[in-house]
Amino acid sequence: MKKREISVWILLRLTLGWIFLWAFFDKLFGLGFATKSDKSWLLGNSPTTGFLKAAARGPFENFFHSLAGYPLIDYIFMAGLLLIGLSLMLGIMTKIASYSGALMMVLMWSALLPPENNPFLDEHIVYIIVLIGISLDKSVHGFGNKWNRLKLVKDYPILK
Repeated sequence: MKKREISVWILLRLTLGWIFLWAFFDKLFGLGFATKSDKSWLLGNSPTTGFLKAAARGPFENFFHSLAGYPLIDYIFMAGLLLIGLSLMLGIMTKIASYSGALMMVLMWSALLPPENNPFLDEHIVYIIVLIGISLDKSVHGFGNKWNRLKLVKDYPILK
């Protein structure tokens, strides 16, 4: 792989990692971007209720509305944002992070059917494509070199 191609994959991995981490911190602390300060998770608010109750629409609307406000759903969602973001930023367990992130994006996309500005395609699909590309990237960056030398990772390559 050419050096420029590697640089693009590094940049994409770090960018998506930051998107996931930022969403986690914004919902945790209510930084005033997507989550207002009085709606933070630390103040006891559900990080999923706003999206699942107000934004979800389409053929799966009732299903997503039924998930809103459940603490287990909140914990799974927040853990997903944090762990996917950290994995992508650090360059460790990027396959699992990429697959998990793609699954999260599929779920978010399906909660918003049909997309607002296009009959099929929106940013969630673009993120899915990039995450799949990251999972297929054979080059190793960040802390991945040390991580991949661990016996556990050698025994279970999915952990790469």
